Amino acid sequence: MTGDESVKSQSELDDKAQKLVEEKDADSRTRVYTGVMDKVLIGVLIVWALFQIWANTFGTLGAVKLRTAHIMFLLPLAFTLYPTFKKERRSRRLMPVWDIALIAATLVCFGYLFLRYDTMAKTGRLNDMDVFVGVVCLVVSFEAARRASGNLAIIALVFLSYFAVWGRYIPGTFGTSAFTLKRVIKALVWDTNGILGTGAGVSATYIFVFVLFGAFLKYSGFSQFINDIALTLVGRTPGGPAKVAVIASALMGMINGSAIANVATTGTITIPLMKKTGYKKDFAAAVEAVASTGGQFTPPIMGAVGFVMAEFMCVNYTQVMLAAAIPAFLYYLSLIYSVHLEAKRLGLSGLSPENIPQAAAVMRARGHLLIPLVVLLVLMFAGYTPLFAAIAAIFVTIPVSWLRKETRMSLDTIVKATVEGSRSAVGVGISCIIIGVIIGSVNMTSLGLNFGNMILKVVGNGHLFLGGLMVMIMSIILGMGVPGVAAYVIVYAVAVPVLRGVGATEMAANMFCLIYACLSNITPPVAMSSYVAAGIADSNMTKTSLIAMRLGVAGFIVPFFFLDNPVLLFGSVEGTALSLTIRCFVTASVGVLAVAHGLSGLPLERYSHGATALRLLGRGMLIAGGLLFVNPTVITDIIGLVLIVAEVALNRLVLAKIRPLTA
Repeated sequence: MTGDESVKSQSELDDKAQKLVEEKDADSRTRVYTGVMDKVLIGVLIVWALFQIWANTFGTLGAVKLRTAHIMFLLPLAFTLYPTFKKERRSRRLMPVWDIALIAATLVCFGYLFLRYDTMAKTGRLNDMDVFVGVVCLVVSFEAARRASGNLAIIALVFLSYFAVWGRYIPGTFGTSAFTLKRVIKALVWDTNGILGTGAGVSATYIFVFVLFGAFLKYSGFSQFINDIALTLVGRTPGGPAKVAVIASALMGMINGSAIANVATTGTITIPLMKKTGYKKDFAAAVEAVASTGGQFTPPIMGAVGFVMAEFMCVNYTQVMLAAAIPAFLYYLSLIYSVHLEAKRLGLSGLSPENIPQAAAVMRARGHLLIPLVVLLVLMFAGYTPLFAAIAAIFVTIPVSWLRKETRMSLDTIVKATVEGSRSAVGVGISCIIIGVIIGSVNMTSLGLNFGNMILKVVGNGHLFLGGLMVMIMSIILGMGVPGVAAYVIVYAVAVPVLRGVGATEMAANMFCLIYACLSNITPPVAMSSYVAAGIADSNMTKTSLIAMRLGVAGFIVPFFFLDNPVLLFGSVEGTALSLTIRCFVTASVGVLAVAHGLSGLPLERYSHGATALRLLGRGMLIAGGLLFVNPTVITDIIGLVLIVAEVALNRLVLAKIRPLTA
């Protein structure tokens, strides 16, 4: 294939990936403007970024006014960027007149709210104009969510209608009072439990700043650095390209926070490379889907959802980041090992030395790009807020990029990074605004409390694993087709109280719900990450999803163990000895490797005999031993060790018998 043909093929693959994402993800369907309108849009996005940086550093706006001002940028940009209908012509020179009307209504009504809120808060009473403005604010918010968030707007509408209309007609536990229009509007618009609630607060602070930081990292050349470092680390090992895909997709997914978008961007490069190396297309697609999904709960950035969790739990983000470290490591350790086993089974080799960059050369050329991340982590561990640390890291990224000519960010590059960061914050910001409707409805109707009480009656107090199983199913269902941040918030409102009721700690309950909400991206029947990856690889979507669930097995099993014994959530239990955490971490690592090996069907020893698939008994022993190792107790570790050692002995016995036959 010539260079031109290769470029053309990559371009076609990128277009295909974009169409797949647009089909399933409303956030990816945006208009493209030309002429003066394009310049106006760029100008507004830059002004928004500057306002957000000012507001989060030197600004003196109160929380509610900052959230209102944030929405006054957010909604007009949503009406500008997202088409009214799915099949609308995307390339435009001017905005439709109805969008201009929606923007005007947004600015007038939220401007009124901005000026009137302090007075209303003192009296606690709404007049007729306040109610009318509140209705318009709700309507424009739902219209923006319909365009940018799709399914999430429908879910929010169901909760709103339950709160305002049909909940009163339901008898028994789930029945509600008859709320007046004024009460509904006050709760959802003029109160900090609705669209001006925690979701808007997190969007106006952490999410915007960290999405902007991710864009600056990308334009500084950090993505290429990640890819080169991954190549130097694992490129020569069996199945090297797949391992490179895992590392690169994990790091990029951690920064951008969208599993689907990450599959579409990195998958167009990694999936063809894995197929070319010798992996089957279903497996290649599954690897990319699983790797991209885990980035949402991988420290230090966790796709910005960790900051939402910290806000809800009223703890320092560093605690959340440390707690997520071991589960995220076990998830990717299991995935990389599964990829390695598949390479051995297929007899694949690594990349040739001429295709592997030298580690020293990579560090000399781009190693300085690690400095912004180091600054971020050092400042956070030093006690500074994540906001201050992220903004400092953004400003550090620019001069750091100037240390090498090939990474130097010009003024044009800085503008592009700012514009892309602001654009990327619109979709997730709209999701955060509309989930305020869900949270407000749940709080006002006590739906979460009533639902939790119903489950507790079914499972009973103290039945932690049964309660966890029900919450796992609930989290996966509620998270399907919803962005990571929104999925966690929805699950938080309904499921976390259930886990707290059956005895889980606050951190364990929140981390449990977060991980399973994220794993909905690879769980059939929706499995949006698997769908996009399968489309890029031209593989079967169902088969890809099933393989993805096997590859991501650590994500499905580890939460149940830290639910019962949160020692695997580093630093979440006061007084836990470091030696105990290290022991549990080591045994859990061995455990997930054993489970992955058992599910692969390969013998534990002598990969050259890979054709003799491990007998069902041996596989069962490995899986059972691995699960016992993950459980952080001495007794289960001993039993698990016995089972794995017994499997080794059984394997050697079988090999001794077949050796004369193969001689």
